[in-house]
Amino acid sequence: MTIHSEHPFDTPEDDRDPLRRLRGRIGGTVSLWTSGEGIDRAGLTVSSYLVATGDPGRVVGLLHADSDLLERLEETGTAVVALLGVGDQRLADVFAGVMPAPGGPFRVVEWEQTEWGPRPSRATTWMGVRLDPASRHDVGWSVLVEATVEHAEVGVEDAPLVHRRGRYQRLTD
Repeated sequence: MTIHSEHPFDTPEDDRDPLRRLRGRIGGTVSLWTSGEGIDRAGLTVSSYLVATGDPGRVVGLLHADSDLLERLEETGTAVVALLGVGDQRLADVFAGVMPAPGGPFRVVEWEQTEWGPRPSRATTWMGVRLDPASRHDVGWSVLVEATVEHAEVGVEDAPLVHRRGRYQRLTD
């Protein structure tokens, strides 16, 4: 048995896509986008999003083109965008599809159904959004969507879950 100091399946440094590496260094807070109701719910962990203030406020997100969330969002026209904290790493991993969830991802935490979709009960900072159907654009390997913020709640400030360079990191002062 050989012990490696690095991941044996990592792409060699010289073969890595420089744009992907640059994007990874930007980093961002992690959100969970959910849509639907009952057994017709879907969700996706998203760190490529932007909130624009205004009247009305807007949110723009880059969603995986083949995600169940994108399909459900386009069907219902609404979603919940919940900001995740450092205690939500498992939840983020489950909805990113990198951690198993026996019984399905919606069994990991408790949920409250809102008029925009399911919200993790412990998420105190979240938005209820309505999709602008004309906003869908293929952008790289993702789909850019734009939505109007119809409801926003700002709860107790928690240490945010931050994703940078393929890992979760804690913000420091």
